[in-house]
Amino acid sequence: MTTTTTRSPSTTDATGRRRPRPGQLELVAVALLVALGSAPVVGPLLDRPEVVTWSTVFLAIVVQSTPFLVLGVLLSAAISVLLSERVLARVVPKRPVLGVPVAGVAGLGLPGCECAAVPIAGSLMRRGIAPAVALTFLLAAPAVNPAVLVSTAVAFPGQPEMVLARFIASLTTALVVGWWCLSRGSRLPIVLRARSLQDEAGARERFVGTARHDFVHAAGFLVLGAMLAAAVNTFVPRSIVDTVAGQAVLGVLTLAAFAFVVALCSESDAFVAASLTAFSDTAKLVFLVVGPAMDVKLAAMEIGAFGSAFARQFVPVVVGTAVLSAVATGWWLL
Repeated sequence: MTTTTTRSPSTTDATGRRRPRPGQLELVAVALLVALGSAPVVGPLLDRPEVVTWSTVFLAIVVQSTPFLVLGVLLSAAISVLLSERVLARVVPKRPVLGVPVAGVAGLGLPGCECAAVPIAGSLMRRGIAPAVALTFLLAAPAVNPAVLVSTAVAFPGQPEMVLARFIASLTTALVVGWWCLSRGSRLPIVLRARSLQDEAGARERFVGTARHDFVHAAGFLVLGAMLAAAVNTFVPRSIVDTVAGQAVLGVLTLAAFAFVVALCSESDAFVAASLTAFSDTAKLVFLVVGPAMDVKLAAMEIGAFGSAFARQFVPVVVGTAVLSAVATGWWLL
């Protein structure tokens, strides 16, 4: 019987000899040793009441939202296989002015993580779909799909108006930006990157790859968002939170900036928003609309996919439209 050995990645030192590079197992072992060694110092800090409160809030957000994150990831991956961008390209009207609303509504049937929507939009453009239509879909798919709406309903029990407001404000943002892109026409400086190998992947590979990417990406940002939300509720003095949240304009701008920086997945951000109890429902709606439409990671991805000149125009228009749409919808419904 032949046995094979797996070698860790290695590098070459100054003498030309190859030396092993630490792998994940080694890094985990070092982290555990550091944790054990620092236990006498860190242990008493972890028993402080504010740290216990922080950990309770953090775990509550993560545990409550994880099932819906998994459900949303699996649903998105399945639909990305059954209803690919090829199908969308066939059903979208040839006239872009009609294609914009069709692409917005298509977000209901072809959901996906914000990150997955960027390459799909690029693929649609390469298939001949007008950029305004593809970008409308990019904004609508992560924001108005069933998984997002269901998670919002669970995060805000007894508040169906929040679900409706999120749907209306997000769809309005996608349509307004789509028509703005249509009005710009050839003046919109889009530079498409080359087609990726994933565009030609088979159904099984696409399902597994999409599910793995979306879950790993979304779970990481969910944990980060839950940590920050728990910190706001625990460590920031209540007087400061009340002062910021009590001023309508400042509260809206604060949560808009928070959504842009934290970059949560749209399938779990409702639970973080619901935990920010000091803020008004309109400010929470701004958080829920701005995040899926534009955040720091999406801006970076769009620079890579469509060029920096495009992003300089597109990003501020999306953020401004999302804030205004959410504020108007919140004033009307909430």
